[in-house]
Amino acid sequence: MILAAGRGERMRPLSDATPKPLLHAGGKPLIVWQIEALARAGFDDLVINVAHGADAMIEALRDGSRLGVRIRWSREREPLETAGGIATASPLLPAGPVVIVSGDIWTRFDYRPLADRIARMLTAADASRVHLVMVPNPPYHSEGDFTLHGGRLGLDCGQRLTFGNIGVYDMALFRDLPRGEKLRMLPLYRDWIARGLVTGERYDGPWANVGTPADLEALDAALAGETSR
Repeated sequence: MILAAGRGERMRPLSDATPKPLLHAGGKPLIVWQIEALARAGFDDLVINVAHGADAMIEALRDGSRLGVRIRWSREREPLETAGGIATASPLLPAGPVVIVSGDIWTRFDYRPLADRIARMLTAADASRVHLVMVPNPPYHSEGDFTLHGGRLGLDCGQRLTFGNIGVYDMALFRDLPRGEKLRMLPLYRDWIARGLVTGERYDGPWANVGTPADLEALDAALAGETSR
């Protein structure tokens, strides 16, 4: 699942006319970078949730066949926050583990090893129910989110890392949540971590949460520099 329903307030005025995931960097929309990376890893059956600019998103990507994937759409009348969007889209998703990523990040993260993570979740009785990819803290989020010790995420004091908006989730965790309502993820993360359900890994490669026009401009310039070399 790709999360793409947000308003993109910090990206205004660019996001007023164009949904944030459709904004271009390196010659293609942010969300297309994600779709292509997922497809290369074998994740070609996608669900995308949309709210702001929904018609433009659907018109641009349609059924995904041009990109070698199958896309189904989960429409929201208004952005339902992350947990609300996932719960609302749950009828379109399988009952077991699902890779869920944000449509407005850019990264070179290789999604292929997450298939092994899914296999372990399906077969190992002591496997985690959630697995999150953590990244070094960016300047705008220097306090981080969670600690990472021995492959498990914690809420304790210590050096924290930032959640990279890439994860694998057992959809059974969302089964009883209300659909069509705004629900935030942080309380769920805290509960799942306290119950020992969450593993994590650290990724130190290229990653950017493209939140502002300046972020987009910097990423576009960096990608242009790669192309010119």
